[in-house]
Amino acid sequence: MQQLRRSALLPHVEMRRVTQATTCYDTHSHDEFSFGVVDAGQATYRNHRHQAAIHQGMAVFFNPGDAHACNPRPGQPWSYRMLFVDTAWVARLQAENAWHGGGDYAHFTLRHSNAPRVYQQFDQLFKTLEQDHSAAAADAQLADFLRTHCFAQPRAAQAQPTGALQRTRDCILDQLANNLTLDDLAHTAGLSRYHLLRSFKQAYGQTPHAFQLDQRINQGKQLLKRGGSLAEVAHSLGFADQSHFQRHFKRRHAVTPRVYQQSLAFAA
Repeated sequence: MQQLRRSALLPHVEMRRVTQATTCYDTHSHDEFSFGVVDAGQATYRNHRHQAAIHQGMAVFFNPGDAHACNPRPGQPWSYRMLFVDTAWVARLQAENAWHGGGDYAHFTLRHSNAPRVYQQFDQLFKTLEQDHSAAAADAQLADFLRTHCFAQPRAAQAQPTGALQRTRDCILDQLANNLTLDDLAHTAGLSRYHLLRSFKQAYGQTPHAFQLDQRINQGKQLLKRGGSLAEVAHSLGFADQSHFQRHFKRRHAVTPRVYQQSLAFAA
């Protein structure tokens, strides 16, 4: 069973609860900061090149753009809860509290945690959001959770992608609806096709084609929440047809675009 909705108290927060599911996800990313806890079962956590076994009582954290997947063991159900928090809101919160010294925003400092206090505080926060009683209490709990667990210690720095890879990424994002070939991208990067495939995946966690599909889906999420029709969204993002869009969307988010839209559409 899966429940997906926008918080009535904090409209910049989306909530997901999954109970006894065996669904597996393709590697994907989110535009938001996302974090949650495992309530039952076990799964494999993969975030770019980092992989770990996670289990009941653990918490997981994903920065915007992190290519990741969390999947249960074959045939073994698991339960979990997630929160997705608007990146611009987090950036403002960081700036107001001087939690970082430069850039658009600071990244999460944790990938996962088995500390009972992290699970307990997330549980309290999620329940406050579900009860829909006090926006002030929910806002304070969210800010405290982020301050306490997410931005306290610096994460080890990762090597920055080369200019060739950044050019390739920018080319994909600038032409999201166009079906760019590997030859096109290799020419942009000034690399061989093989070198581009290998280097791009090392840098961003996905091949160029998978990255483009993922970014199309992320853009589609925003268009759906603003009320766009499935056919219009699929066409505007370069999918062959509505069923093609729906298939790739569900493989990454375990719900159809229609269910996602009905659950999270912005209020008029």
